[in-house]
Amino acid sequence: MATLPNPLPRLTADPSGRALGLDLPPGGLVDTTIDGPWHEPLLWRAEDRTAPGDWAALSAARNSGLLPVLLDLDDAQDDLGGWELAPDEMSYAGDHDPEEVLAEFWEEHAAYEPDADEDRPGEEEADEVYGRGPTVAEMVAPYGPLWPGLAAATPLDADPNARAAEIADSLARSGSWLKRPRLALVPARRSADIPAAIGWSGPLNHENDVARLCAVLRSWEDRFGIRVIALAFDRLVLSVAAPPTTTAEAEAVAAEHFAFCPDNIAQGDHDTLREYAEHEVLNGRVWSFWWD
Repeated sequence: MATLPNPLPRLTADPSGRALGLDLPPGGLVDTTIDGPWHEPLLWRAEDRTAPGDWAALSAARNSGLLPVLLDLDDAQDDLGGWELAPDEMSYAGDHDPEEVLAEFWEEHAAYEPDADEDRPGEEEADEVYGRGPTVAEMVAPYGPLWPGLAAATPLDADPNARAAEIADSLARSGSWLKRPRLALVPARRSADIPAAIGWSGPLNHENDVARLCAVLRSWEDRFGIRVIALAFDRLVLSVAAPPTTTAEAEAVAAEHFAFCPDNIAQGDHDTLREYAEHEVLNGRVWSFWWD
């Protein structure tokens, strides 16, 4: 893999970004990692809270290899020191097969021992693993312990970049669940690569090498028109330009979500994959993931 040129060092002498065709608001470069300063900037982030329209205003940054993302920061995280960024721990997303990644996670988290003599198949209770009531079998129905395979692609109902700007604007408005969103620019080949590009460690208890999850995000880019919109310390938000529109499609995608982030269902607002598919995936223009 050829190394992607990083244009961010040019902002040291040109904070406005005019040499890159940009007109940046006040902001700064971030090179903070868990092991100390990185050898080059990981990202640029704006100083002030983002506002509707800011995302679209920096769309030209893509021409320089910089992609936008919202970072949800609090007063103690201005330099992202508390995020424990670990770029040195990341591999390359293109080296991983997304279905193999999801199948591995599915078999780890959805496996149970079927027992045809039981009214509720599955000896392992989900509450032993997750502190919940349903059995694992009930949680992942209509699927079983074997990986069901990738969901089929669905048609776009919007341009992916336009949908991304729309969702970014909605999250920038006061009253969204983002506390202090700051617009950032990250050197990355594609939006799906942003978490690994900065060494994000949000899913640390689930997967240390976030590039493996980025391989899945790349597949979702191709099949569902997703874009990475926001990152918090342990949360990832995606826009979706090709959302599932039928129950069957939504359940197939929900199975991928469970493998990608079991906490979304095991510790979320919906007890089962079916409920999650109905309320969070079906016709959903935003997918959000949280790791405990």
